[in-house]
Amino acid sequence: MPWSNQSGGSGGGGGGPWGQRGGGGGGGGPWGQGPGGSGGGSPPDLEEILRRSQDRLKDLLPGGNLGGRGLALGILALIVIWLMTGWYIVRPNEVGLNLRFGKYIGKTGEGLNYNWPYPIGSVIKPQVTNVITTEVGFRTIESVRTSRQTDVGEESLMLTGDENIVDIDVIVQWQIDPAAPENYVFNIQDPPGTVKAVAESAMREVIGQRNIQPVLTTDRAAIETEVRQLMQETLDSYKAGVQIRLVQLQKVDPPQQVIDAFRDVQAARSDQERLRNEAQTYANRVVPESRGRAAQLVQSAEAFKEQTVAEARGQASRFNAVYLQYKAAPAVTRERLFLETMERVLGGTDKIILDQRGNGQSVVPYLPLNELQQRRAAPGAPQAGATR
Repeated sequence: MPWSNQSGGSGGGGGGPWGQRGGGGGGGGPWGQGPGGSGGGSPPDLEEILRRSQDRLKDLLPGGNLGGRGLALGILALIVIWLMTGWYIVRPNEVGLNLRFGKYIGKTGEGLNYNWPYPIGSVIKPQVTNVITTEVGFRTIESVRTSRQTDVGEESLMLTGDENIVDIDVIVQWQIDPAAPENYVFNIQDPPGTVKAVAESAMREVIGQRNIQPVLTTDRAAIETEVRQLMQETLDSYKAGVQIRLVQLQKVDPPQQVIDAFRDVQAARSDQERLRNEAQTYANRVVPESRGRAAQLVQSAEAFKEQTVAEARGQASRFNAVYLQYKAAPAVTRERLFLETMERVLGGTDKIILDQRGNGQSVVPYLPLNELQQRRAAPGAPQAGATR
């Protein structure tokens, strides 16, 4: 080495290319102290470090010889091993996001894939098929045997459009968008917190546009649909890479402090609605019946009117005809009118004929004309005699 003692002696002769300075022993370096000296703070010997490294490599290599070719092979082997670490596996529920020097360059599907190893490249593998549940308004606390729910009032209490307070618990199920997982990884810092904040905001907006009565009764399905659509639109505007699968209302009640009074109001409203329906049912039954009877009376009156007018006209026509006949033959017409009147008067009375001329000894002077007429009218009745 250049700092070794060339003469091999340890006397007062100079021991280095610049010789010995001073009266002390030991070979001097260019600054007066050799590498083997005991002076403190001297710089490390580079060649000594290389020599020791070569000795260690010789111990590792078979045969103990390490030349330039062996060193190159070792370095090449290390490079190959380093490149092999770039292979990675993407599972069916994952998507591989490739980065090069921290910049996103593309994504890969399931199976065996390759990217530059660290520190040049890296891979992020988000699970895109897992469904995540976010709770708004309450929290579920799991224990070993049971689970219980605690209410979070600052999230669950909401104001309706008619200025009433309602207590709502919501479950939101979501997952990473398989079409854009890079947005989920790089665009939002706290995905669960972002989804919860968007769900609470959307729910407050939808509830604020409705009155409390439909919210508690008939509008649950419509509220869930509107909240889901509003959440998806908001997250898409953020480019969050999140798909909302389900929005489900778990509880929709008035606040606990007024729930008893509210239930009384609801019962009164139910009774009011029931009585109104009963009255409407009665009206629907009575009004058509009354209208039907009124129409029947009107039609009967019309028929009576037509009948009366027709009879009057018929009688007037008959009177005119009789009058014309009377003018032509007064005596005959007078006799016919008498006979018709007597027929009309006597036709409905019982008629008995007594023979005033008989002596009453052998024949009863009695002729029941009514009974004879009835017998003659009956089918199959025998013909009675004219006299008895």
